[in-house]
Amino acid sequence: MRKSNFALRLQPSLLDEVRKVAADEGVALNQFINVAVAEKLSALRTEDYFRERAKRGNVPAALKILKRSGKGNPPMPGDKL
Repeated sequence: MRKSNFALRLQPSLLDEVRKVAADEGVALNQFINVAVAEKLSALRTEDYFRERAKRGNVPAALKILKRSGKGNPPMPGDKL
């Protein structure tokens, strides 16, 4: 894996807090920041994925499938309305 350096300027209060949390988690500050950035990217990519997937959705077809759901099957134990 290629690594690079990046000068990150944080507000002193934010830096103090992130240092405390990283210490509480037992990880290095650099590792904590890497994981935080990775989590944010994952959240943004997931949002984009579902937005793109929704564009391809076919609501009438989905409703048709849901209407068939469970037909001919008796309720299972624990099923409730």
